[in-house]
Amino acid sequence: MFNRLIILAAAAGLVFSAFPASAQDWKAKYPELVFAKVPDENASGTTNRWTPLAEYLSRELGTKVTLRIANDYAAVIEGQRAGNIHIAMYGPASYARAYIIGAKVEPFAIEVNGDGTKGYYSVLYVKSDSSYKDIKDLKGKNLCLVDPNSTSGNNVPRFAMDKMGIDPEKFFSKVVYSGSHENAVIGLAQGTCDAAFNWWNDEKESNLLRMERKGMAKAADFRIILKSEQIVNSPMAYLGSLPADLKAAIKKAVLEIAVKDKAAFDKIYEGKQLPFVEVDHKAYEAVIDLTKFVDGLRKQKS
Repeated sequence: MFNRLIILAAAAGLVFSAFPASAQDWKAKYPELVFAKVPDENASGTTNRWTPLAEYLSRELGTKVTLRIANDYAAVIEGQRAGNIHIAMYGPASYARAYIIGAKVEPFAIEVNGDGTKGYYSVLYVKSDSSYKDIKDLKGKNLCLVDPNSTSGNNVPRFAMDKMGIDPEKFFSKVVYSGSHENAVIGLAQGTCDAAFNWWNDEKESNLLRMERKGMAKAADFRIILKSEQIVNSPMAYLGSLPADLKAAIKKAVLEIAVKDKAAFDKIYEGKQLPFVEVDHKAYEAVIDLTKFVDGLRKQKS
């Protein structure tokens, strides 16, 4: 069983105050803002999905917002620590990593599922026609993870396997980091691995279903043999060092995008998510604890 450490943390909506009308000071200091997204799907898909949001923010803030698609999750985290990435959209573990290494970041908006919940799951896929019924059946086989800083593609799986007495590097013949959730599924389809961890919201939305809609995979070709407890949804976070009125303007724009530019918002989630709502650091404290636990596992092996 997965520990309650990773159960969805409550993310209560809060009322926020209006920001000052004059923003000339921060506009002079920040003629351009960088919005970064972790590469949980291929670069072209991520660009198509998130470019409208960057364009919307540019209009709402009155300053250029540039979309940056990082090569890996760590690039976004390090970019924030260096102060080069002003706003980031990433998974809970990536925020946790940024916080742990000392990046001054503040989560301010959280994804909301179509049913109103604010959580998702890590699932382990195998091919539908395989004989595997349980993770124990995969001893000596190849496993695809996603990225060392992926929540559902690495940290939650490693936490869960440790609780089951499984050391991935010893239990499996090979553990492969695919780089993205899409690549993990492709690796499974092509036989690079015999099982792959991935994110899954519910029966109506998952990375696999998104890939099916893009013609990249057939959902019926895969089945789930393991599912985690619910994990708090992904945050959007900005640098804590940004001026208060700029942060207020960014938050206001993001929380209002589903109304002010529904097409841009629907482009991100293909009409399957509800509007962003406000969130803060407290919602991710359990994920930070989980990330530190997984760090401890790695140190034990080094």
